[in-house]
Amino acid sequence: MAILVLAVMTLAVWAAWLGWDQHRDVQPDGSETGPYEAWQVIGLALTLLAPVYWAASRRYLAGAVLGVPAGLTVAAYYDWSDDSSGLFMVGVGMIMVGSLVVTGVASAVIASVKTRDDSTRQRS
Repeated sequence: MAILVLAVMTLAVWAAWLGWDQHRDVQPDGSETGPYEAWQVIGLALTLLAPVYWAASRRYLAGAVLGVPAGLTVAAYYDWSDDSSGLFMVGVGMIMVGSLVVTGVASAVIASVKTRDDSTRQRS
């Protein structure tokens, strides 16, 4: 259940930070950037730390490690699937693998710190 809750929450956070911006910027040299600005992606990542912390600190490690990457992967696929080059799948794969690694490491760190804090409190 935690996996589904975190996946749905991640979809909503993606929509809030990135879903509304679909405009690419054309630079003077003709190159294109975007559609997202760095602050949007940083905001998305920082916002997703809260549900990962919540899940990992309550020992819902599968929810933290799988829910957020599932939500990000689905959101990226939906948002980028209109790309005619077909390369969007490379980006979606990178989102999936990268978010699995980051949420796995973050969850492990949070759970170990939380365990250490809990054991310290019990000794006091």
